[in-house]
Amino acid sequence: MPMHRLFQKFIDLLFAAESASDFSSTMKMISAELDLSCFAYLALPGSSNRRPQLISTYPKIWTSHYLLNQYQRIDPVIRQAIRHPEPFRWGVDLPDREISAQARELLAEASDFGIRFGFTVPIHDGRGPIAALTFATNERRETFERCIRSNNRVLQLMGIYFHAHVRRKLSVERTVEGVSLSPRELECLEWASQGKSAWEIGQILGISRSTAADYLKNAKEKLGVRTVVQAATRLAAARKEKQN
Repeated sequence: MPMHRLFQKFIDLLFAAESASDFSSTMKMISAELDLSCFAYLALPGSSNRRPQLISTYPKIWTSHYLLNQYQRIDPVIRQAIRHPEPFRWGVDLPDREISAQARELLAEASDFGIRFGFTVPIHDGRGPIAALTFATNERRETFERCIRSNNRVLQLMGIYFHAHVRRKLSVERTVEGVSLSPRELECLEWASQGKSAWEIGQILGISRSTAADYLKNAKEKLGVRTVVQAATRLAAARKEKQN
């Protein structure tokens, strides 16, 4: 499938996705079309006592072990993603970037599950902790390398879109000053805070202008304000307070 059609299909599926399983299926489809083997999306938590959000096609036994041992704290791939925003390649045969003995052990464990080489897209959106999208393989294959070389920036853009939709639809934090909003109400309000009209929000989310307006109206009523601007201001203030 030509890349432009594949990208459009990817975007359409993201808009339709409502669950972690939907998002996993979407990225799995992309990975299969591009012969990129398996993938892992990891979003770091906002506080140290919460688990990262992980959506992947890595072996379940490995991901469970990874999360149980909080490996994101020592994972050299994640540490690299935190330090630098540009996509990068990594692998067991690449030069040692002065990683710790613990990190080397982690990579050795991962290789036992077929995760030996990869391409990682760091995602720094300025709205919270970083996330990273990784495509991995068990051996260095020319098809994998060629795809990475040819589609570096497209894969980066896919990672950014994937993260934005996951954050909006699967975020467990949907309260504003103690008031709980539905996923769609929060999503519409976030777009409104960026200056988008109800019509524009409808176009972005694939819903009608009137439906977007209804979500904004519900958000206003729940927050006890008269205008969308007031509601967006309260949202921004609540987010800023949580970051401090």
